[in-house]
Amino acid sequence: MKLRKTAAAAVVVLALAASACGKSGSPDDKNDKADGKQTPSLSAYTVNTAADVKGSPVFEKIKGKKITIGTKADQPGLGFENPSNQERSGFDVEIARMIAADLGFDKDHIEFKTVPSEARETQIAAGGVDLYVGTYTINDERKKQIGFAGPYYVAGQDLLVKADSTIKGPDDLKGRKVCSAAGSTPLKRIKEPKYGVAEAMSQQGYQLCVQQLVGGSVDAVTTDDAILKGYAAENKGALKVVGNPFSKEPYGVGLKKDDKALRDAVNNAIEAHEKNGDWKRAYDATLGLSGVPASSPPAVDRY
Repeated sequence: MKLRKTAAAAVVVLALAASACGKSGSPDDKNDKADGKQTPSLSAYTVNTAADVKGSPVFEKIKGKKITIGTKADQPGLGFENPSNQERSGFDVEIARMIAADLGFDKDHIEFKTVPSEARETQIAAGGVDLYVGTYTINDERKKQIGFAGPYYVAGQDLLVKADSTIKGPDDLKGRKVCSAAGSTPLKRIKEPKYGVAEAMSQQGYQLCVQQLVGGSVDAVTTDDAILKGYAAENKGALKVVGNPFSKEPYGVGLKKDDKALRDAVNNAIEAHEKNGDWKRAYDATLGLSGVPASSPPAVDRY
């Protein structure tokens, strides 16, 4: 698939970094760029070999074995799987590795599982994944089915359009065709009558939406700006992000609804890696490659 090959090329730095992971997490590779500037490096996450989450049914099941973490595979800079070697890379992947290390799992005991947006709650509730880290917006409706740790990042819904498009924001969507991922918050929001879209199309992933945009069958792709920046970079000169966010999307870690002990442990891990600089280094080496600097990480919501 041509677009997928392009994606692989666009994130080769991230893929190579992921493939070189050491025992305790991601590498601290300080290779310089050709222009003389130092490439942002990823941290090596120290594994807590004494980790124990008392009172957590999920942790008791996986302790001393492996942790299965659901994520995305088609989002450059966030959650991407290199088709040539199946290595995972991106900011969400690094967040997952930080948390796993604090829970006692090194890279050889993490199994990443690609889960589409519409199947996230089902997979978490059924135990198909132990955690889910993949541009997962925290909201009250989802909290009826699962639990959330975090947030660890706040994005905003935006629009990806062709470079010559006259669309400048959501007010320009009346009578237009827009695509987003099935089961996603952005798809639900763009269907609201106030936007007046002619058709809100759904696909199994944003990459398929981008293909439709490039092919001319839709006028815009909508999701979080962090995701769209990766696709704009892949299609530089052909696509652009409008740059007019119209929501706040707090990204959280999905887990079993009533497993408060695990939720507290994951929140502790997020806060610890924000304080020690790992969060910032992970951003700079992934999403930061877009040229947009990191903002301050959001406060964790302990409920």
